[in-house]
Amino acid sequence: MFDIDLPITLDTSVYLAAVLAIGSVAQWLAWRLRLPAIVLLLFFGFSLGYLVGPPEDYLGDGPSGHSILFPMVGLAVGVILFEGGLTLRFREIRDTSGVVVRLVSVGLLTTAVLSSVAAHYLAGFSWSMAVLLGALLSVSGPTVILPLLRQVRPERKLGSIAKWEGIVNDPIGAVLAALVYEAVAHPGTNAMAGGMLLSIAKTLVIGLGLGLASGWVVRELIRRYLVPDYLQNPVVLALVLVVYTISDWLQAESGLVSVTVLGVFLANQHDVAIKHVIEFKENLRVLLISVLFIVLASRIQPTIEEIKDVGWGGIAFVLALVFIVRPIAVFVSTIGRQLNRSQRLFLAWIHPRGIVAASVATVFAIGIAELHPDREAEAQKLVLVTFLVVVGTVAIYGLSLSRIAKWLGLSRQDPQGVLFAGGSPLVREIALALHNEGFVTLLVDTNPENIASARMNGLPVCYASIGSEFVHQETDLGGIGRLLAMTPNDEVNTLAASEFAERLGSANVYQIAPHERASERHQSVPKHLRGRILFSADLTEDELHRRYQRGYRTKKTTLSEDYTMKQFRDAYGADAVVMFVVPEKGKLTVMAANNTYEPKSGDKLVALVPSDERPEGPSK
Repeated sequence: MFDIDLPITLDTSVYLAAVLAIGSVAQWLAWRLRLPAIVLLLFFGFSLGYLVGPPEDYLGDGPSGHSILFPMVGLAVGVILFEGGLTLRFREIRDTSGVVVRLVSVGLLTTAVLSSVAAHYLAGFSWSMAVLLGALLSVSGPTVILPLLRQVRPERKLGSIAKWEGIVNDPIGAVLAALVYEAVAHPGTNAMAGGMLLSIAKTLVIGLGLGLASGWVVRELIRRYLVPDYLQNPVVLALVLVVYTISDWLQAESGLVSVTVLGVFLANQHDVAIKHVIEFKENLRVLLISVLFIVLASRIQPTIEEIKDVGWGGIAFVLALVFIVRPIAVFVSTIGRQLNRSQRLFLAWIHPRGIVAASVATVFAIGIAELHPDREAEAQKLVLVTFLVVVGTVAIYGLSLSRIAKWLGLSRQDPQGVLFAGGSPLVREIALALHNEGFVTLLVDTNPENIASARMNGLPVCYASIGSEFVHQETDLGGIGRLLAMTPNDEVNTLAASEFAERLGSANVYQIAPHERASERHQSVPKHLRGRILFSADLTEDELHRRYQRGYRTKKTTLSEDYTMKQFRDAYGADAVVMFVVPEKGKLTVMAANNTYEPKSGDKLVALVPSDERPEGPSK
C-alpha cells in the first residue's frame, strides 16, 4: 500500500530532534517497565539506523574528510566519566579498598586475558584482534553500572565496590585497549615492551597531573568566588572538555584518566560545595547516554553474511564472558578478602559493558579498516561482536540481577522502610507501630532525650542533624524508601525533604503541613521546595501535638467485610487521621494530603484516633 524507500533522508535538525525525543521516550519506558534503559536505547538505535541515513550524513565531515561524530562521542564519554568520578568518595571504601584495587588490576587483567582466549576460540578472531577485543571488553562503566545499582539497591558495601570498579576500570581498560590497538594497527613500531611501558608512564603522569591540577583550579575558582553561581556549571563543563582534549592530544586515551581524576578530586575535597555541579552533570549524563547509544547503534546495519559470520560463536562468546570469565576474575580478585560467598556471587553477576566499549570499538574498527583494508571485514566483525556483548550483558544482568540479589539476601529493591526526621513522643509512637509491622524504621534527631527514649523503645536511631552529611554518608539507608519530616521546625522539614528528594524520589518525600503565614511575603518555606504534605493540609505539627496531649493515640485496625471503612469513620468521627495503609501484600501506603487511595477489605489502617473511643470492630 505504501511505497517508502529506506533509509529515509531527514533534515539535520529533524534527525537531531528525533534522536533526543527517542532517547527520552526510551528512558521513560525503561523507568515505567523497570527495564535496563540501555536495552531500549539500543533497540531504538538499531531501528533508527534502518529507517534513516547514517549519522555521518547529518553530523557532516571535517576538513580531513572524517566525520565529527567520533570526536563528539569522545567528549561526551569524557563528561560521563567525570560525572562518575564525582560520585566516588574514599570514605565509601575505607574497609573494602583492597577489593576495589584488586578488581581494577588483577580482575581487569584476568578479564582481558580470558576474554581474548574466548574471542579467538569461540568467536573466530585472529589472535591480534582477539587480544584487542579482550582489552576492550575489560571495562564496564558508569553508563550501565549506576542504573543497575539504582534499580537493585544492594547493601551499601557491595554497591560501593561495584560502583568504584565500574567507574575506575573504564579509563584503565581504555588505556589498555589503546596500547593494544597501537600494536595491532602499527605492528613493529610501538609494539615493543619498552614503548608500551613508556606509553603507560606518560598516560599516568599526564592523566594524574592534569586531573589534579584542574581539580585544584576548579576548587580555587569556587572557593575564592571568582566565578558567579550561574556560571559555575558552564565553566566546569568547559574545563572538563578542555582538559580531556589537551590530555588526549598529549597522550592518546589519557583524557579519560584526567577527567576521572578531576571528578574524584572534587568529590573528596572539603573546601567547597559541589552539589549543584553534581546535579547538573547527572542530568547531562542521562541526556548524553541516550543520544550516544542511539546514534552509535544506528550505525550498525549488518548484512545477512555478517550476522552469519558472528553466528552461534558470538552468542557462545557472550555466555562465556558472563558464566566463566567474570566469576573467575572475581574469585581471583577476592581471595583472602573479607567477603562472604553471597557477596562474591553478587559481584560475579554484575559486569555489563557500556558506552566506552561500544564507542572505542567503533573508532578502532574504522582506524584498522583505513590502515589495513584487507582486515576491514574482521574490523566490522569486532564492532558487531562488541555491540552483541553490550546488548547481551546488559540484558542478562539487567533482567536477572534483581532476582539474584534478592535470592542472595542482598537486595533492597523497592524498600518500604521509613526515615523519620524528628523524635517527639508522637513520632516515636508512629515509628513503633510501623516497626512492629516489620517495616524498617530510623529516627534522626538532635534531642538526646528523644533519642534515648526511642532507643529504650527498641527503635533504631541516629543522633545527628537530618541535613548533615553524616546521615547520607555514614548511615545505612539501604532499606529506607520514604522520608517523613515531622520536626517542629518547618525550615528543617523542608531542608530534609529537599535533601532526600533526589535520593528517594520526590514522590516518597513527605513533611508535616507547614505553619502558613497570612501572605506570601511572610511565608518562611517556599512551596516549590517542600515535600508532599502528610495526612492533611491543616494538620501542622502544633495541631498534632495538641491532639496527642488530648489523648489521641496510634491505633491499628484491619478492615473486613464485616467492618468497613464507613464503620471506622462512624466509630471515630471526622477527627480520626488515617496515617498509613498496609495492604495484604505488605506494601506501605503513606496517606498524603492529596492521596486518593480508598482503603478496602483486608487493608490494615494505622490511624491517630481519640483514645477514649471504644468502637466495636476488629483491632490489633
